[in-house]
Amino acid sequence: MIAMGDNTTTITETVSRAPARVPALGPAMVPAKVPAKVPETPDEWAAYLADMAPGPQTAVVLPLLDPEKLSHTGRIDALKTLERHAAWIQAQQAHILAALDADTQAALPEGKWNESIEGEWNFACEEVACALKLSGTTAAKRLQVARELASHYPTTLGMLERGEICYMQAVAVTEACGVLDPLLAAQVEATIAEKMPGLATGQTRRALAREIVRADPRGADERHRKRKRERQMVHYAQDDGMAMWGAILPAEQAARMNQAVDAHAVTLPDEGRTLEQKRVDALFDLVVNRTTTSTTTSTTNGSGANQAPGGRSAAVVQVTVPLDVLIGESEEPAQLKGYGPITAGQARKIAFAEGTIWRRLIIEPKTGMLVKTAPTTYKPTAETERHVIARDGRCTFPTCQMPAHRCDLDHIHPFNHDDPTAGGQTVPGNLGSLCRRHHVMKTHHPGWRVTRDADTGIATWTAPTGHVYTNSPHNYLE
Repeated sequence: MIAMGDNTTTITETVSRAPARVPALGPAMVPAKVPAKVPETPDEWAAYLADMAPGPQTAVVLPLLDPEKLSHTGRIDALKTLERHAAWIQAQQAHILAALDADTQAALPEGKWNESIEGEWNFACEEVACALKLSGTTAAKRLQVARELASHYPTTLGMLERGEICYMQAVAVTEACGVLDPLLAAQVEATIAEKMPGLATGQTRRALAREIVRADPRGADERHRKRKRERQMVHYAQDDGMAMWGAILPAEQAARMNQAVDAHAVTLPDEGRTLEQKRVDALFDLVVNRTTTSTTTSTTNGSGANQAPGGRSAAVVQVTVPLDVLIGESEEPAQLKGYGPITAGQARKIAFAEGTIWRRLIIEPKTGMLVKTAPTTYKPTAETERHVIARDGRCTFPTCQMPAHRCDLDHIHPFNHDDPTAGGQTVPGNLGSLCRRHHVMKTHHPGWRVTRDADTGIATWTAPTGHVYTNSPHNYLE
């Protein structure tokens, strides 16, 4: 029996009050990892369990994580503990769902199989939908993910069961790798597995996309050509007299359109409008009130933006591509700003299009980081700004997905306006892309701190609770 300090509740007593189907806390149920010091307080148990692989041994202790008895730091640890156990439970669900799917497949009539026969006999989806109060579509998706995890991605399923990744990361693996044959899918899973525990779901999807292009460049090109033939306009009605309007089109075209909208939006007067409102108005203006011209000459306005004839701002599309890909000696994926990995063929098409301007970026071969220097004035030069945006890709706060070109450039070590030589310098190593929310938080919240490793480029954030989170810069070799 392990006491909880002054609290009279014990693990044994906690388990004894649980339903009868919960096993008693015997030797087999004691957590496998024995701490140097037996946890006593709720905070100590929360910190201990946050680092433990979830399972029946740890689940029986969860009732001790009473939010009323935890400090703010303890509540964060308890949140991490519960998230890992949620992943463990979802892995158990996946095992059950895969078994249900196998039961239904085994029950199909013998003889020639076809889709109509399965549709008449396979009601696993309906059973799951009713049991879990899900829509048929959601139930079918759960079954599909479970079947794929159990059949083709045991490594991912094992990581989910150990609480090392979340369910949506496991879903991302099944969805992204579904376009590959089993051998290539297994190759991609093996490559991405060691990285996933340190990635958010969005980062996992981007890493998967890049590895899939790398593993199957010809297939990626063919899938792109097929999807390009399926391009279409989309227009959906929404509530309160609104509508969603857009298009499904090649990523490079979407990037050009996005840049054109942004460039035109900054030329519009504020008139009380937010940036997003101006972007929507700019899109409407470009489509409905477009200016037709036969010349391709562009000029530069006072703000430094390229100005096309008729007052329109020219689009700037940024693609980062290795030289060997550019000259056709490699089919490694390139990086399209604002989108992610694209095929080598797409990159070459953009690079050799009429009017393309090339800028050289120097990359450190061991780490894949951009390496350059810039002057030390408070306002970054255009070259420094381009460098930091290209290096970071997104807001440098962990899990934030705001594109770097829409972020502020923040001095990690504050710039000293009275004595510039005594403060942080305006060089790439001391600048980081931060969205406005995280910039304000870092500047004004007394508990949040950030440092950046000059060698690795990793930004380390320390929360008010003392928890530490890291964010790595984009690696142009991966």
